[in-house]
Amino acid sequence: MRIAPSLLAGDLSRLADEAKRCQAWGADFLHLDVMDGHFVPNLTFGAPVVAALAEHAELPLDLHLMVKEPDVLLDDYLAIRPARLAVHWEAVTHMDRVLTRIRDAGAEAGVAINPATDVECLRSILPLTDFVLFMTVNPGFAGQAFIPYVLKKMKRFREMTAAESAAVGLAVDGGIGLETIGSAVEAGADLAVAGSAIFGADDPAESITQLRRMAKGQA
Repeated sequence: MRIAPSLLAGDLSRLADEAKRCQAWGADFLHLDVMDGHFVPNLTFGAPVVAALAEHAELPLDLHLMVKEPDVLLDDYLAIRPARLAVHWEAVTHMDRVLTRIRDAGAEAGVAINPATDVECLRSILPLTDFVLFMTVNPGFAGQAFIPYVLKKMKRFREMTAAESAAVGLAVDGGIGLETIGSAVEAGADLAVAGSAIFGADDPAESITQLRRMAKGQA
């Protein structure tokens, strides 16, 4: 199980230091939730902030664009050369075009879906998709409780990819902690985004170790 600490839950006044700490803790990716104040209520990391942070972060960047028109902002974030970039199904009109642009820029192309979005929408774009990010909370705020019904959707998605012989990763984001990561892995997740469970822990490195241990018990 790969672990991506969500920087939104860290000390926002010390982003570069927090990024370095995530590497020292043994994380696999650094997850950044980009919010525009329209698709979700909050504002977070603009492209200049992410670009400046990338100069200090050795972990590969995992960008999650929670924005109303991701195709308009896409080039600014792709220029930062993230390892992975996810856009929301609910926010994109021409998904095949956007996913192709992400891949052409050298990043893994991801589709994020909200808890209430039907997974069947993903079937036609599986060949263009490297991973799907299942939101297990409604996006926009850190520290929310895990929504259990998303697990059934994740299992249906795994059945879909198996039927289509599609090698698509499954990431999960929202309310991930020691109590929920096992269920997420059982439902097919191979990457977990965790915020409060890591940054709010007395020993964040040990928290990541424990998350992996719990995940391994379900793998």
